[in-house]
Amino acid sequence: MNAHTISSQSPLSYRDAGVDIDAGDALVDRIKPFARKTMRPEVMGGIGGFGALFKLSEKYREPVLVSGTDGVGTKLRLAFMLDRHDTVGQDLVAMSVNDILVQGAEPLFFLDYFACGKLDVDTAASVVQGIARGCELAGCALIGGETAEMPGMYPDGEYDLAGFAVGAVEKSEIIDGTRIMPGDVVLGLSSSGAHSNGYSLIRKIVEVSKADFSADFHGRSLGDALLEPTRIYVKPLLQVFRELPGAVKGLAHITGGGLTENVPRILREDLIARIDARNWTLPHLFRWLQEAGQVADQEMHRVFNCGIGMAVVVSEADADAVAAKLAGAGETVYRIGRIDQRGPDEAQCVVG
Repeated sequence: MNAHTISSQSPLSYRDAGVDIDAGDALVDRIKPFARKTMRPEVMGGIGGFGALFKLSEKYREPVLVSGTDGVGTKLRLAFMLDRHDTVGQDLVAMSVNDILVQGAEPLFFLDYFACGKLDVDTAASVVQGIARGCELAGCALIGGETAEMPGMYPDGEYDLAGFAVGAVEKSEIIDGTRIMPGDVVLGLSSSGAHSNGYSLIRKIVEVSKADFSADFHGRSLGDALLEPTRIYVKPLLQVFRELPGAVKGLAHITGGGLTENVPRILREDLIARIDARNWTLPHLFRWLQEAGQVADQEMHRVFNCGIGMAVVVSEADADAVAAKLAGAGETVYRIGRIDQRGPDEAQCVVG
């Protein structure tokens, strides 16, 4: 190409390359009201700066910061298929804030990363509104984020999400499972559905069974049941931490790996959690998944939460008080098992 050819072509803009700066600006204006609803007194400044400022509260004597990051996984594919984007934002927040909660941390602030090939302001605003809703439920501030429009990186109508939560806990109040001992009780808090795990298998079951997303499923559509957002356990458990200090010895967020792989993460090597699946009713969604996919019990327990989104380990003496406090805060609580001394060659969590 010679110099004359270069000089005679039409000037190129960023929009010609597929990036719409005006759309990005419009999105920022749309999401500012959502973010404002999540603000905490410690937040310094608003959305739009190069960095987000947060002044740690002086209520902490020896604060330890706890951070977590996660995504929504292939549950996003269902959102694309059903063109429904108002729930996955809450999933995004839940996966990170529930994770840092298990160490006793109060979530303080959250940042999101939204990446797409071409920015659709309505879709992105719907996603961020869900993120703000999740932050409200967790009591943390949506302090900032990043919207990346990258032509050629994602198919039309698709996007990816990541989230980042930071919380704080007093050093003396960190929950790490070291106080768990034989005789302790395992309480289970009900999940709202499949949360954000196992969706590759879920989509395979839907495909093989030729299920109709719009079909009635116990009073709502199957699609609605599958897109039900992840439950956020922050406020009820923080209340327990405040009002029954020291009562909670261990917490396990039941994500990918189910009960069998997540509960052992908080146990010493010499302990075993014996979970009795008869102590709660397997929700309709999981019954349907198991039957439609011919999924074995063991596979169900290591892929899905099967109706238990958070496991709480307490002493026998504190079990009733903790369960009552959580129930009073709106949680459905089951006594699902107990901690025993682990025998030779035993797995650390047995569900039967």
